[in-house]
Amino acid sequence: MTKTATLLIDCPDRKGLVAAIINFLVQQYDVNILNADQHQDAELGLFFMRVEFATEAAGFEELSFRTAFQPLARQFQMNWRIELADAPQNVCLFVSQYLHCLADLLHRHQTGEFRCNLALIVSNHESARALAEFHHVPFHYLPVQQANKAQVEAQQLALLDEHKIDLVVLARYMQILSPEFVDAYPRRIINVHHSFLPAFTGAKPYHAAFARGVKLIGATSHYVTAELDEGPIIEQDVARVSQNDQLPSLIQKGRDLERMVLSRAVQWHLDHRILSYANKTVIFA
Repeated sequence: MTKTATLLIDCPDRKGLVAAIINFLVQQYDVNILNADQHQDAELGLFFMRVEFATEAAGFEELSFRTAFQPLARQFQMNWRIELADAPQNVCLFVSQYLHCLADLLHRHQTGEFRCNLALIVSNHESARALAEFHHVPFHYLPVQQANKAQVEAQQLALLDEHKIDLVVLARYMQILSPEFVDAYPRRIINVHHSFLPAFTGAKPYHAAFARGVKLIGATSHYVTAELDEGPIIEQDVARVSQNDQLPSLIQKGRDLERMVLSRAVQWHLDHRILSYANKTVIFA
């Protein structure tokens, strides 16, 4: 029976790394390399690699692989992980009142673009309930106020733990997560926000951008850290606008960008194509 897995590695850069990794995989498990990509950060002296492989070796399973690979990992000071293709991740979507990103993610999941288990949707508004029910995803309405924010977060974390969630996606969830929440899911919470050139903050950024007559609008997806909107960037995109774009057109183009950069980030995370370091990311092909 053929098994497929992805090996992700980062470590100090030195000669012989690629040969050592590939030789181990071939000699130990007679693998077929499906995809291999690497990156060097010359300034920091770091090496990054992603290897996707298939094997029919009878002894291949996660625990035995970890035991066998550990001596090589120790020799080269590797940070590493192995991800098996037959273990789909459990995903939870958080959303408030803007539903364009949620609708896009639900559609992509329904059509098979996302290989994951979409376990539940959490919202502080009722707006998304109909979409959740249409796609047969459990919906949890947890309204947030300043007085009950800590209590609601405790409920949210309990839900995530109950469903063994691997990835949290903030599909335009308009609440700031506490540092304690973020610490519970390091590099496993993805957010999307507008990123205008020039940047505009506040409740109505598209209105502010329109008033300034911007020529470019953009959106950014990133991992969430305790520093608001300062986490490692995963994907960005921009669109050109002109004086012919009225406010509704500007908002539509901005939301299209938000959908695209968020869906790409989710796809790359699910495919194990992202390594994060020094508050930035390596995205493997």
